[in-house]
Amino acid sequence: MIRVSVAVLAAMMVIQVAMVAMAGDVDDCEKRTINPGRSAAACRRLAEQGEVWAQHNLAIMYLYGQGVGQDFKEATKWYRKAAEQGDAEAQFNVGVAYENGGMGVPQDYKMAAEWYRKAAEQGDADAQVNLGALYEYGQGMRQDSGAAMKWYQKAAAQGLAGAQFNVGRLYFGGRDYAEAMRWYRRAAGQDFAQAWHEIGVLYENGFGVQQNYAEALKWYRKAADKGVAEAQTNIGVLYEDGRGVAQDSNQAVKWYRLAADQGYTVAQYNLGWMYFSGRGVPQDYNEAVKWFRLAVDQGYAAAQHNLGLMYFNGYGVPQDYGEAMKWYRRAAEQGLAEAQTNLGTMYERGQSVPQNYKEAMKWYRKAAEQGFGLAQANLGFLYASGNGVPQDYKEAVRWYRLAAEQGTAWGQFNLGVMYHHGQGVPQDYKEAMKWYRKAAEQGHAKAQSNLGAMYASGDGVPRDVVQALMWLSLAAAASPPQDRDVALKNRDIVATHMTPAQIEEAQRLAREWKPKPETQ
Repeated sequence: MIRVSVAVLAAMMVIQVAMVAMAGDVDDCEKRTINPGRSAAACRRLAEQGEVWAQHNLAIMYLYGQGVGQDFKEATKWYRKAAEQGDAEAQFNVGVAYENGGMGVPQDYKMAAEWYRKAAEQGDADAQVNLGALYEYGQGMRQDSGAAMKWYQKAAAQGLAGAQFNVGRLYFGGRDYAEAMRWYRRAAGQDFAQAWHEIGVLYENGFGVQQNYAEALKWYRKAADKGVAEAQTNIGVLYEDGRGVAQDSNQAVKWYRLAADQGYTVAQYNLGWMYFSGRGVPQDYNEAVKWFRLAVDQGYAAAQHNLGLMYFNGYGVPQDYGEAMKWYRRAAEQGLAEAQTNLGTMYERGQSVPQNYKEAMKWYRKAAEQGFGLAQANLGFLYASGNGVPQDYKEAVRWYRLAAEQGTAWGQFNLGVMYHHGQGVPQDYKEAMKWYRKAAEQGHAKAQSNLGAMYASGDGVPRDVVQALMWLSLAAAASPPQDRDVALKNRDIVATHMTPAQIEEAQRLAREWKPKPETQ
């Protein structure tokens, strides 16, 4: 499950007009909605005399175009005058102007922090939460999560729901899930919809509470009904996987679409996957490409990778290895291990680029060091073959083993080969048999072929022609065209030494066999 949180309430314009009881220009300035033209003049006269509240109100009038032409630069000018006299609300709004830019001042996080701090030290809760956000993300100052927590807690103590949410989020990041839940519940008690979503995340994953998909779904629905796209997406995932609800791909698509239509990247990606796989909707590669592209436009690495796959295979777009490599590279540069592996494969095979084993090794290593099993197996293969590096069977075995122990069939098969031939390890038919079996049970055709051959010869296992024919039959059915003739030949050789009853039993076992899912 992908977890996404709204981090801050950083660009909120909070306007609070001080109420006073005075006559003449004061009344006109305060009652500006009755006679906007007159009140603007009254406010200006008072503001120019240095009245803080009039400067503040005049800024509001320019901000919203009330009685004067809308003018952000003038609004900031009068906010600053009030702020320089110590008006906390004006200080906050000057901070907002600098944080976002385009209000007559350039974007300047350092200046934003200075003005937020002035207001925050006077107890302005909105300034406290925005100052905390600048500390959290290191904008205009050194990143400091402790300082961020301090300011969030000050605002949270005043009851600001967004700050309570942020306190919970920081506790979540620090893996103090009980405290995260406590603060999320405080924000949720004020109907802060994003907090409802995060409570659902805690229940879904069993963080600080007993895992409970039904309870997670309840909280996600509350947030989803308020339009929280992350919650809508997570409901879709629960329906897709059948957790907490009956599996229902149609419902998954419905919830993904609601979030995707809001522009939420993860939902766009997931909806593209549903169209690609034909789950809950008719399979439609063109629609899949459309939704992947929308997610790509927001820089989403998984969508970049999948768009690369579409170009590589010619699904919904003309086959184009150059375009495939372009999108693999963009995702790979964001650190996506699957894309790094596919980019390495294209360099290894010389697809759209000159064959370059060293470049392939570079990208395989990046993915392998993230623990991605296929990349580890591919890296092992380069060491075993001596392509791009000096041949080193021991190093090959090391990488094959890392992949194999994660359940990667390609790594299991190759580790079996190394034991079979005694390369990098002492020759050991039983170990070879063990790893061939693990790969074969996941449907790896070459492993099935080798496993069948070892049953036929009795290497590492008592000779068993029924098991031999079963695995060789499965290998023949699953092998690509270039390997199929060998598998068929071996199958037929074994069958000539079997009784009809043995052949029938082997065929039955092959029909009833079901592959185990590959864990990576």
